[in-house]
Amino acid sequence: MSAADLASVLDGARVLPVLTVPSAASTGPLAGALAAGGARCAEVTFRTPDAEHVLKTMATHGGLTVGAGTVLTPEQAERAVAAGARFVVCPGFDEDVIAKCRELGVPVVPGIATATELMRALKAGLHTVKLFPAEPLGGLPMLRALAAPFPQARFVPTGGIDASRMPAYLADPAVLAVGGSWMATPTHLEQSAYAEVRRLTAEAVQGSMT
Repeated sequence: MSAADLASVLDGARVLPVLTVPSAASTGPLAGALAAGGARCAEVTFRTPDAEHVLKTMATHGGLTVGAGTVLTPEQAERAVAAGARFVVCPGFDEDVIAKCRELGVPVVPGIATATELMRALKAGLHTVKLFPAEPLGGLPMLRALAAPFPQARFVPTGGIDASRMPAYLADPAVLAVGGSWMATPTHLEQSAYAEVRRLTAEAVQGSMT
């Protein structure tokens, strides 16, 4: 299974909330707020001790397709899929993680920051990649510069993107979806600001359709 299958997993969704959840206690309300805002997918990053539990709980929410992010090792990929992850996202390109995801039959989206890394991904049969960190690397001009010689590549830019920058990325034909954490930050979760999460998510989803 190749990363091209991510498009079918996302089923047309073009905004991917990227979640770093400090405590599993907020998982239920968070999933509800995202779904109420119109999100159909979410990426749970493996950056916190509770990440596996969070992913497992969110995966049971009928309205969301949940994947795992910040996956660094084959063992993490295996745990993520066992917890219910429908796709795997990495910050960089790792052949062992890619091989494990193929073994598990889930789409994997490697992170790339250079043309060399993009060529490695394409050589491995992966045509959908995560441009990361998108904004620090140069933003949309960087993405367009990479896309020009590789028209077969599709991008999920992530890193430093906010609501104001999202529409320009989504208008580029090389962009499959945009990943972002602004819709549900750790501060939102610490303050139980689920109404704000719902509002920001609804704005992002609406903006992705225009």
